Amino acid sequence: MTPHEYCKQKTKESHSSFLSAFIFLKKEKREALTALYAYCREVDDIADECLDHEIASKKLNWWREEVERLFKGAPQHPVSKALHPFLSHFNLSKNYFIEIIDGMEMDVKFNRYESFEQLELYCYRVASCVGILSAHIFGFKNKDTLTFAKNLGIALQLTNIIRDLGEDARRGRIYIPLDELKKLGVSEEEIISLKNSEKIKILVQNQSDRAKKFYDLASKTLPIEDKKSQKISLVMGNIYYVLLKEIVKDNPEKILNQKTILPGFRKMRITILTMLGCSFIYST
Repeated sequence: MTPHEYCKQKTKESHSSFLSAFIFLKKEKREALTALYAYCREVDDIADECLDHEIASKKLNWWREEVERLFKGAPQHPVSKALHPFLSHFNLSKNYFIEIIDGMEMDVKFNRYESFEQLELYCYRVASCVGILSAHIFGFKNKDTLTFAKNLGIALQLTNIIRDLGEDARRGRIYIPLDELKKLGVSEEEIISLKNSEKIKILVQNQSDRAKKFYDLASKTLPIEDKKSQKISLVMGNIYYVLLKEIVKDNPEKILNQKTILPGFRKMRITILTMLGCSFIYST
């Protein structure tokens, strides 16, 4: 199995909404993006699947060392070998790869966040950094596009957090800032025990409103001249924005006990419409 074949298999296993849009990319960009997402899956799987925190930290440290080897031209892992040809071509910065690992380490070390300031840093590391690297692969003329990628990454991660609120609670994780739970009078026990209530409904609505603000920021900060090159990111943004609307529409207080999922045909429809229009749909 070649490094690229390994990456294709790794990303295929993730069932990401992003993958369906890869077919619209030219071969070089498609392979670079596939390698990037395989890298994200490798380090994310450590945070998600390794229950021993000490072992998880050691594995993440191995990846930090591997990133150093990668940028020195001596990668060992198939994913790193697949990434290597694209580093200079797409001007991919080592710092973002390290920040992604730092984000996964936050998942290993913390299962609560005291404030949105802490949560925003987590979102930046695990999602915005991926978006910024992706923006480099897609190509851009205006550096403001990197601000778009940052804002969109935070919006996507906040949507993930809302969608997975119940599932994360069953794993002992609460990503909603604790100071916001306290303000609404929602206890950690209410979330962990999956008790739906009017307060949970308000909590989900508040988190949704914040995510929407970041979608709006992303929309406003994407330069017109880069809308075409960044249309794959717009696909992801549109899919997740529609998902967020579905969560709020479909009794948000039930989010603790059921996971809202968009069917494949809706994702494909959003993908096609976005590729044709190159802009946020929002009303789909």
